[in-house]
Amino acid sequence: MVVVPSQMGRLNKRALLTQLQRLGTASRADLAKSLGLSQPTAGKIVDELLELGAFEEVAATNETPGESQGAAAKPGRPGRMLRLTRSRARFLGIQLGVTQTSLAPLPIGIGDTGEDSWPMQFRTPRTPGDWVWQLEKMAAQIEQKSFWGILVSAPGLVDEQKSEILYSPNLHWTEKARLPALVRQVWRAPVLLLQEERALALGHHANDPSDGDFLLVDFGEGVGGAVMLGGRLFAHPLPIGGELGHTPVPGNERVCGCGAIGCLETLVSTRGLVKSLAAASGNMARNWEALEKHVAQHGVVPWLARSLEATASVIAGALNVLGLRRVVVTGTLNELPPAVLSYLKDAVNRGTLWARFGEVKVEGAPRRRKAGLVAAGIDRFIVPVGDAELNSP
Repeated sequence: MVVVPSQMGRLNKRALLTQLQRLGTASRADLAKSLGLSQPTAGKIVDELLELGAFEEVAATNETPGESQGAAAKPGRPGRMLRLTRSRARFLGIQLGVTQTSLAPLPIGIGDTGEDSWPMQFRTPRTPGDWVWQLEKMAAQIEQKSFWGILVSAPGLVDEQKSEILYSPNLHWTEKARLPALVRQVWRAPVLLLQEERALALGHHANDPSDGDFLLVDFGEGVGGAVMLGGRLFAHPLPIGGELGHTPVPGNERVCGCGAIGCLETLVSTRGLVKSLAAASGNMARNWEALEKHVAQHGVVPWLARSLEATASVIAGALNVLGLRRVVVTGTLNELPPAVLSYLKDAVNRGTLWARFGEVKVEGAPRRRKAGLVAAGIDRFIVPVGDAELNSP
């Protein structure tokens, strides 16, 4: 495929922005050298991104990331370093959850702050109109009124190309609502709709780009997954993927929100685990704190072991089909004592073919949904590069 100059410019801009995201802070010369670009070419791209407001300059220090430790300070006037803009939010993030909707203004240079924190929240209503009404109340409290884009993380089967939710087992009203149109009633800005686990996978990769191949599994109000291959989200012919929580478990007779019986998430979602604890312990308090305390005192008891074994079987099956050897676990399972994740890791290894020849890594990680939304916003609104351009020789 012949790459025309306009395509080359977008690819170079995308590469430079991604490199600065990885480095955190760098000079123009550092960026040019690391990407094999001439300094005039890199400088032109930097100037464009500075003018756009995607980059900002900061004073260099002796401890600037990317410089060798112990290096002597350069004489003369301090240099200027570059970073992704942190001083002003460019996007507004909305996390539409089953029970809570959360909002946060998002700068491009979001950095690694560990587990996400969302400063504004309200209980997710049961109708589109009430949801818009709550958004309007939140908008009145946000000082900044204009954004480059509104980035929405949503559960269920999300057709990201058409910006619509096809099916949401735990939030059915969203299936008939046009979420982008609802959001634009409050903010006059482009809206990007992203499936929630895919946002988590993008966020994890943005924080740790060293390994671009993994299966992310998130535990919370449901159980879902997303696949990262070669540093990019796995794309499916149909807008469905990673629905691990709706795999049936033999012997499980619980009714799921999707209408089926026996889905995995009825066992290992937050509600499912608490329900199992209540069934096993009689009159014990039916809440998450009681579950944490119970596991801390008694370890992985038989009912919990059975649920974890079922979970591991589903995950191992996915790894065997996809040919992956790394699992990133986010969400509520990480809030339980370490013995739970350790048990899950061992069970996954017993069911994964690659473990017979090499190592299958199962690790816990914080939810970085905000970083994932920003990564998607960069792709859509700042440097839109199509698949054909990214994959061209």
